[in-house]
Amino acid sequence: MYDLFFKKFRERVDLSPEEEIQIKTYLIPKKIRKRQYLLQEGDICKHIAFVEKGALREYSVEGGTEHIILFALEGWTVADLFSFLTGEPAVYTIDALEDSELVLISKSSHEELLQTQPKYETYMRLLITDAYIALQKRLTSSISLPIEERYKNFVETYPDIVQRVPQHMIASYMGLSPETLSRVRKKMLNQKKNASFH
Repeated sequence: MYDLFFKKFRERVDLSPEEEIQIKTYLIPKKIRKRQYLLQEGDICKHIAFVEKGALREYSVEGGTEHIILFALEGWTVADLFSFLTGEPAVYTIDALEDSELVLISKSSHEELLQTQPKYETYMRLLITDAYIALQKRLTSSISLPIEERYKNFVETYPDIVQRVPQHMIASYMGLSPETLSRVRKKMLNQKKNASFH
């Protein structure tokens, strides 16, 4: 159940078998079905979730419109970090796009591991740094790049998401209407076709 969790961990930080056993005692396995909630807006986010298998999304709803801020596939972590770290109500909802298997770390386990396991602390610091860099890149591209470029970057960076997530959700993630994204995809397809004729 924890294979991918530790594989990803060891890719970043070297772990001895003893350290792995110690960390494992803090982990909680959880299965959730497609469309089931991991977290609902207004609740306190009590866990960081690592995706062993499946796909989730994190989003907010304003005026009946969904705004997706994150997709999480195998090997990714997902949480409302603000709520998790501050104990304040979550502003995001997290649910499963597919039947999923997760590894959860509770707030108290997280705090204890930070104190007792220097390698866990290093790993978490790397994860949070990565998340911050990804967020900054996304902000920069949404401010400065034309829609076609943004979609092209998304497809190149996250080919798995494009295969597994409905188009209207990708549109929501990009801050576009489904119609706009559909036009962009058509235009890019035509450009590809035209290019292959030359």
